[in-house]
Amino acid sequence: MINIIISTDPRYKIDRDLIRQAVSEVLFDHKITGKVEIGVNIVGDRKIHELNRRYRGIDSPTDILSFPLEESAPANLRFVSTRYGFIASPDRVLRLGDIVLSFPQVLEDAADDGITVDEEIQSLIAHGMNHLLGIHHSEAQ
Repeated sequence: MINIIISTDPRYKIDRDLIRQAVSEVLFDHKITGKVEIGVNIVGDRKIHELNRRYRGIDSPTDILSFPLEESAPANLRFVSTRYGFIASPDRVLRLGDIVLSFPQVLEDAADDGITVDEEIQSLIAHGMNHLLGIHHSEAQ
């Protein structure tokens, strides 16, 4: 069972099923099964700018931020999944963390790349999911 908690401002028109599908595809690709929980938050530039400043020391908005729940232990030392090895919670739910997307940045990126907003959201969700799984830019190439 995958529990995806989606939070968004009502003025941002998003396809919740598309988000659920994008998360599910990444989990399937990485052979992660069982009870999984993830948060996806769709915010504006002001909020993501604030999060960037607070947590990354960057004074500008970005398109996506990922906040993994388990970051302190190296991925190869955590365990629930033998491949990714996260620590098991007492209720056996793998809580990966949160992804935050800036909807205005998504619109801008999609226009710049000549793709649909849905395609941009799918791409960013996959990118954020990889970060939550401990896979970073240099490892994903």
